Amino acid sequence: MKTIKSCEFNMDTGCVELRFQDGSMISIDCTAVENEVADNLYERSELDYLIYNDPLAYADLIMNGDVEAYLNAVTEYKPYEN
Repeated sequence: MKTIKSCEFNMDTGCVELRFQDGSMISIDCTAVENEVADNLYERSELDYLIYNDPLAYADLIMNGDVEAYLNAVTEYKPYEN
């Protein structure tokens, strides 16, 4: 198993980048992920929260988890009320 050296969101590329001890790197295109799995603004917001606040958890979710199940569990739909 590879050991993660660093994990961070790169604002220039819009990717979460994982760097490993052996020098290899994985880059997750966050825009592409959102376009595939997020159906609305609320779900995109939940993914954005992880990207900015816990990129390692985001990477783990994308690579090992069920993103749709996660979004169904955590997303709160609060429509705008006048």
